[in-house]
Amino acid sequence: MKIALVVGTVVASHKEPNLEGSRLLILKNVTIEGQTQTEYVVAVDAVGAGPGEYVLYAGGSSARQTAATINRPVDAVVMAIVDSWEVGGVEKYRKE
Repeated sequence: MKIALVVGTVVASHKEPNLEGSRLLILKNVTIEGQTQTEYVVAVDAVGAGPGEYVLYAGGSSARQTAATINRPVDAVVMAIVDSWEVGGVEKYRKE
């Protein structure tokens, strides 16, 4: 799993039938300290996340193991919205 910031959405009117009804989000990876990185990922949203939220996502074959993505052609899935995280006893982020 990785932590990322939701920075946008993707709309695709023509897509694989197995992806119908799937919401696609653009994610920007962040470090454990909360600094944004240069990597972007497009992921299926399985939890109702939105722009500006920090999320946990999985990639590769693990992305196809949620109820929303099983047997679907996806390489990344958002599976949690982050409420907070801490490193070494120091809180790095808390959702307001």
